[in-house]
Amino acid sequence: MRNLVVGSALLSCSLMSFAAEPVRIGVITSLSGPAAHSGAQMKAGIDTWMRLHGASAGGRKIEVLYRDDTGPQADVAKRLATELVSRDKADILAGFVFTPNAMAAASVADRAKRPLVVMNAAASGITKRSPYVTRTSYTIAQSVVPLAQWAHKTGSRRVYSIVADYAPGLDGEEWFDRTFKAAGGAIVGSVRAPLATVDYSAYIQRIKDAKPDAVHVFLPNGQPMVSFMKAWKDKGLDKAGIRFLGGEGWADQDVLAQGGEGLAGIYTAGFYSYSRPGADNARFRAEFAKTVNGKFEPNFLAASGYDGMALIAATLAKTGGKTDGPAFMTAVKGYSAASPRGTVTIDAVTNDIVQTIYIRRIDKQGGAFVASEIDRYDAVKDPVKN
Repeated sequence: MRNLVVGSALLSCSLMSFAAEPVRIGVITSLSGPAAHSGAQMKAGIDTWMRLHGASAGGRKIEVLYRDDTGPQADVAKRLATELVSRDKADILAGFVFTPNAMAAASVADRAKRPLVVMNAAASGITKRSPYVTRTSYTIAQSVVPLAQWAHKTGSRRVYSIVADYAPGLDGEEWFDRTFKAAGGAIVGSVRAPLATVDYSAYIQRIKDAKPDAVHVFLPNGQPMVSFMKAWKDKGLDKAGIRFLGGEGWADQDVLAQGGEGLAGIYTAGFYSYSRPGADNARFRAEFAKTVNGKFEPNFLAASGYDGMALIAATLAKTGGKTDGPAFMTAVKGYSAASPRGTVTIDAVTNDIVQTIYIRRIDKQGGAFVASEIDRYDAVKDPVKN
């Protein structure tokens, strides 16, 4: 009897010690450098969830440790992930604006059997790097396949493709072209612009000379899009009757505010824009505004950061606060929840996100450009893995 009492007491102390230890989430994102605004969006999304829902889940407190990768620096991301796991005792890794950084950190998570939640990096192959990786953003293929289907369905037949020359851009080119040609359309020309391009005039002249009825554009979000739209208008393509087909990011506040009059009438495909309707998004925007003191509207990285925290908290509730990789990922499978973007689900086979992709048209309303949803493709999986 005495041994039973002692054993029960030791178990009770162990459980109390476990509950007293916070769940440490190491978030690696870009807080300085050219992608600092993307990192700020992601961080603000995470902070909004924490402020709205509290800093605990599964009976344990949550502690978020932010680390700055400074941009697309795979070696830096791998070092930060290693330090978070070994020195800072992070239980979960998360964040990642850039695909190379997520790929590098996934190897660390795999060796340590730690869960890794991708909140932006969009190359399809990331979730194949480890069984402990899941994602709350999107994949490039997931967004461009519906865009290509919609473009052909609504009359486009001859498309010119221009993408940034890096992994996500190449994914965009491959899956748009493959889908559009399978539907019966033709790709009449293509170009891959170096990632550091600041003047797109020469590329846009090639598009103009090819006389397509539509152009598919994939560029990194933010300033590259603004620069492209300036050249697009300067070359007169906004008046040439060429349909513009863009991906995620073209409906972000900074692009809409700076892109100029050439934005009128362009089409984009993506999972989130701040102007989308619905009570969940209205609540998110209101709380996000408090987080950033009204300095900027949330974009898709903010929504992914917010949903990433929602996934982590719901999973911890299912595991009773356990964070080891196998238990966490078993609980992740089949996750489904309401979100500012609509309903999000995690595929039980691939651990990747399943969601609605919206087709949006950008027009000026009340003196400002706004993205309005005109079509939707529900329950879209990553086509690369399905």
